[in-house]
Amino acid sequence: MTEATRQRLDVWLWHARFRRHRADCARLVAAGGVRVNSQGTDKPHARLRVGDVLTMQARDGIVVLRVLALAERRGDATTARGLYEVIAPPT
Repeated sequence: MTEATRQRLDVWLWHARFRRHRADCARLVAAGGVRVNSQGTDKPHARLRVGDVLTMQARDGIVVLRVLALAERRGDATTARGLYEVIAPPT
């Protein structure tokens, strides 16, 4: 795997606009609030690939989503929404 096919979990969450600041994304992961492919992680530097499935805490509950793309920079909300698809909405 090359670096272009993987991205840090906290960076991806920030690019996908799940939190306002990257540090908040890192804290979410460090607190155990995100699972990658059903495996719990507390490492913000965990690497994501396209196709990975994330289970995480959202404002309204637990959401399950699939990573569709990686991003080089943080874009607007429409661009961010294109980085993932929701498999199971918040419950």
